[in-house]
Amino acid sequence: MSTLPPRAGRRCHNALNPLHSSVYFSPDLGEEFRGLGVDDDGRVYFAARAAALGAVGAGTVTAAFYNFDHRLVARHLPAVWSDITPAEALDARLRAADSTLRRVLGEEALASPEMAEAAGLALRATEACTRHARPLYAAHADLEAPEQPHLAYWHAATLLREHRGDGHLAALLTAGLDPLEALVSHTATGKGMAPRWILATRGWRRADWDAAVERLRGRGVLDAEGELTDAGTALRADLEEATDRMDAAPYEHLGADGVARLTDLSRGFLFAAASAGAFPPDLVGKG
Repeated sequence: MSTLPPRAGRRCHNALNPLHSSVYFSPDLGEEFRGLGVDDDGRVYFAARAAALGAVGAGTVTAAFYNFDHRLVARHLPAVWSDITPAEALDARLRAADSTLRRVLGEEALASPEMAEAAGLALRATEACTRHARPLYAAHADLEAPEQPHLAYWHAATLLREHRGDGHLAALLTAGLDPLEALVSHTATGKGMAPRWILATRGWRRADWDAAVERLRGRGVLDAEGELTDAGTALRADLEEATDRMDAAPYEHLGADGVARLTDLSRGFLFAAASAGAFPPDLVGKG
């Protein structure tokens, strides 16, 4: 039986995850990779996020990332490994995380007792993560945690992000949502990525999006206006509850007080980063 308040782990994840993700929206990531001869934004993203898996091909990444069109992935992988090694990609990503956090949070926050505390709490939570059936988490779990508190915090957020994400994919498969149906239904909640961002970054075409909408209407998930029906709302709620169950261990390990404290600290860092322009203003929404 859970010792945590309902959805406490989810709330903590929602505060941690965006700060990890900020590196993928940062100009610093592209600058680091351009210095190594990789100048295509899509190629930068796939190399940076997939590098922990090794010099893998498109099939592995399409499977592990789930919601990208395989044709887009295959455009960049495995070709990028002719220009950069996975180890170089991981080092470049960590340097970008360092410079990004320094810019959006400031040196005072990075050197604060609160950052050191957050790093300790997040790393403690990762002690209860599990590798089985979690390829992205397991690959990142094999990486050594950085010593600097802000990078240790970012590293722990990465582990917790991918641990929850791998479990979420199992929930999507169980619910029978294909990659684009998962994106469309999430966007319909108002909390997912805006369609223009999905079409610009995931490789899907407008015709693909429209076809997914029609499939979801046929299943009763969306109504004629593309809004979630009651059944669709219940489906998305069930997905998150299933993901919570598969992702409970790290937060149960941390305990109610630790989760509450990590959530508060992470929200403070997240608010500061968002206020400093770490994320595109139109990233989330239905429009």
